[in-house]
Amino acid sequence: MTVNVLFFTTVGCHLCEQAEALLDAVLPHANGLRAQSGLALLQLQKVEVSESVALMERYGSRIPVLLLEENAQELAWPFEQTRLFGFLSGFTG
Repeated sequence: MTVNVLFFTTVGCHLCEQAEALLDAVLPHANGLRAQSGLALLQLQKVEVSESVALMERYGSRIPVLLLEENAQELAWPFEQTRLFGFLSGFTG
């Protein structure tokens, strides 16, 4: 079983590129801890906010934003590695 991590982003967003690089580095480690703890693994799903008026209204000025579908928690930029790890691993919000 996997849980989606929605990554709200848009083309040409330099902050989104920074967040994605951080995600690429942290997600495998968070999934390792989740597996050891018996939690579902996370699967990253990019969501292009410019393709939806509703998403632009909700996230347009806050991207990049992550949303864990398992608990509807959001994490908006700026975030650093430690905070992102806690958010993804399921042990902090």
